[in-house]
Amino acid sequence: MQEDNFDLIRPYTDQEVKDAIPRIVKDAAYKPMMDFLFSEEKQKKITKNLLNVKTIDEFQQEFTLPCISSVVEKTSTSATYSGLDNLSRSHKHMFIGNHRDIALDSSLLGLHMINNGITPPAMNWGSNLEVSQFIVDLGKCNQMITVFRDGSPKEILRNSQRLSAFINKFISSNKKSVWIAQSKGRTKDGYDRVEASILKMLILSGDKNTKKACLDLNIIPITISYELEPCGGMKVREVFLSQEEKYKKDPHEDFKSIIGGFTMQKGNIHVEFGKPINDKIDEVNENQTNNGIVRDVAAIIEREGHKNYKLWPTNYLAYDLLENSSRFEEHYNNETKEVLENRCQMVFEVIKDDKEKLRKLFYKMYANPVYIKISEGFL
Repeated sequence: MQEDNFDLIRPYTDQEVKDAIPRIVKDAAYKPMMDFLFSEEKQKKITKNLLNVKTIDEFQQEFTLPCISSVVEKTSTSATYSGLDNLSRSHKHMFIGNHRDIALDSSLLGLHMINNGITPPAMNWGSNLEVSQFIVDLGKCNQMITVFRDGSPKEILRNSQRLSAFINKFISSNKKSVWIAQSKGRTKDGYDRVEASILKMLILSGDKNTKKACLDLNIIPITISYELEPCGGMKVREVFLSQEEKYKKDPHEDFKSIIGGFTMQKGNIHVEFGKPINDKIDEVNENQTNNGIVRDVAAIIEREGHKNYKLWPTNYLAYDLLENSSRFEEHYNNETKEVLENRCQMVFEVIKDDKEKLRKLFYKMYANPVYIKISEGFL
């Protein structure tokens, strides 16, 4: 595939970042965003620094880092991480992460890496999120790679081949690590699943030997755990309406989810950088179909994600409420009950329907990580 074909999906170059900055600052959405994040004095300082930025690294250091740090400060109780020592300093990785928030998952990953002097990865996002030039500029300046999912079967294949070639080029050249969500959409029910189709796309342009192509990616599972589910009300609404076969995506729904993810309270947040899984891929049986190998590797990633998911008091409480038990009562208190109930009431504001069904779906969204840990022997 020719280099110029990557122009449709690649992040901005340093020069393109310089060209984008005046557009970002002049956009009507810039001031409201900055008003939420910073005081007037801090805004002036950051904007001044931004206008002097000349490279991608400078953009992320001078603008992205303080912005995401402010989001964390304003909307979370804590933002912790562990496992950074699992990252190789000599080889780049394919980070495959669970997906709970449209923009914040990858932003938090980048935040912890930048704060520890590690170059953040390029990120993948769907073309459906490019809803304005302002959003495109912010994303591309932060090394976002565009994923096109729609089109005819021929177009989908061509887009997948292009994306695969670009990602493999990044990693094989040791230029930059890459992050991609393990599913095409956010987890809505609390049950994180790895879609084998994501892995199939990643190895399309890799070695003809499927197992080796997976090994060459240097995969590290990333697991993010939110105490309070981002946009939980919207997620329960989608699950409920999908079950009733009444769900139809609103044209502005993704944008609302981006804003909600950044502005809603999230309690404690933890990012786990998992261990490289090449030793586990080595054990996968090669004497099976390529699809079988891909399914086995996807299952490894999924299991590692489940193992590394950090359970919060809200998860334990939701499980006990569904089971009418006190099995995990030592993990939560009356404050947890009040917080969870307040979030449940927010669901009823988002969708006015059968409250009993909605409440059960809400609890399951928080309890499923506990059910998974129990079923897989992690708890």
